[in-house]
Amino acid sequence: MSSAVQTQAKATPYQGTDKLILGIVLAVITFWLFAQTTLNIAPAMQEDLQISPDLNSLAVSITALFSGIFIVVAGGLADRIGRVKMTYIGLLLNIIGSFLIVISPSGTAGFLLAGRILQGLSAACIMPATLALMKAYYDGKARQRAISFWSIGSWGGSGFSPLFGGLVASTLGWRWIFVLSIIVAIVSFLLIKGTPESKLTVTDKKAFDWAGLFAFIVAMLAINIVIGQGATLGWLSPAVLTGIAFFIIFTFIFLRIEKKSANGFVDLSLFSNQTFSGATLSNFLLNGAAGTLLVSLALVQTEAGLSSLQSGLITVGYLVAVLSTIRVGEKLLQKMGPRKPMLLGCFITGLGILLTSLTFLLAKQYIIVSFIGFTLFGIGLGFYATPSTDAALSNVPENKAGSASGIYKMASSLGAAFGVAISAAIFYGLGKMEGIPPLADIFLGRTDNINVRYAAGIALLFNVLMIVAAIVAILKTIPKGRPENAAA
Repeated sequence: MSSAVQTQAKATPYQGTDKLILGIVLAVITFWLFAQTTLNIAPAMQEDLQISPDLNSLAVSITALFSGIFIVVAGGLADRIGRVKMTYIGLLLNIIGSFLIVISPSGTAGFLLAGRILQGLSAACIMPATLALMKAYYDGKARQRAISFWSIGSWGGSGFSPLFGGLVASTLGWRWIFVLSIIVAIVSFLLIKGTPESKLTVTDKKAFDWAGLFAFIVAMLAINIVIGQGATLGWLSPAVLTGIAFFIIFTFIFLRIEKKSANGFVDLSLFSNQTFSGATLSNFLLNGAAGTLLVSLALVQTEAGLSSLQSGLITVGYLVAVLSTIRVGEKLLQKMGPRKPMLLGCFITGLGILLTSLTFLLAKQYIIVSFIGFTLFGIGLGFYATPSTDAALSNVPENKAGSASGIYKMASSLGAAFGVAISAAIFYGLGKMEGIPPLADIFLGRTDNINVRYAAGIALLFNVLMIVAAIVAILKTIPKGRPENAAA
């Protein structure tokens, strides 16, 4: 929408406080820490609720899907109705969704699925609204510091979620994870309460872009079904080919609608900014490497006999590294600008994932190498997180902060969803392959599981390829040197 009809509504100057930062971080981890634990506690949920594996898998994946689909819409609404108000709505949705999961009765998945959908909508509300608040109420180094803490909640929460989920599920029971999520959401609300509203004054109201949203939803659902069910249904089956056709057709329709619409829910004009485009694309690709966690931990559980808690301990180095280096990434941003720390982060992340792909090693050797790999993974993401986020948001107009934040976080959610789905498809698809795989002679130890280990190695190398693509995107789009606001 034209800036001529929108202005930032801030009657009096307001400087963000540490209390607000803490409240925002707690809001962020309702998704990245608590909701993400389902990747590790899915077997416990399935056994307790006595539901089918298919319904259980759907419950795990549906949160990220709904978050990715609606996050841009929520970012635009945050600009219009208020970023603080949208954060409150997100916290309320999380409380209701978590409560439905806590009271889910045995023998049915209805409450569980409804709760997970509400958690996805909650994340869609919270992510862009809180990022826009960071941009509105913090400037210069203060904003970079605030974004660093936001990143700790996001990246650090996702890194801790496998271990956290295993600890709570093995002691208190998996439902207590979502009881704690309700408590954290309430505390977040109390900390944010009293923050002045930040929104745009819209003098020219236009109809919402329902057609564009519908086309986007159909395209995303179609490609998710194709990726998730392709191996089971057959890649050349009528159902999969129909899904591919739906994805192509509705993606084309969506792009046509958004290009012609003056009020599209995805503001494609933002992508005319090369720096924003590069930061968003590389963010999508790095989040796509989340498949590394799924494949590597599934391998050590199925082939090395580790429990979910034991396998979660392999990622401790990742958690510590992310929390330790996010502020380092902030300092590198201030000294070098975003390009160099983003590239350095990608190189280190790629090296870490490459180590986890050495599945031809003996089990004990692989566990050690994976621990080192996940630690490097965390270091790389820590270097990358703040420079990338700041590069994206520093280069967009104030009146489009919510929409830009929504697109940037949509890249995170959809990148993770697609990366995990594709990695799983490669892993489980190749794992069923008959015969001796290529390079079988280099695999040490047991010979009865070479196909599974080979499949894991290929799936993990796919994640390395995602990082290589992110490096190319950064080299092509992110300018050299320090940003003006950091220099000032």
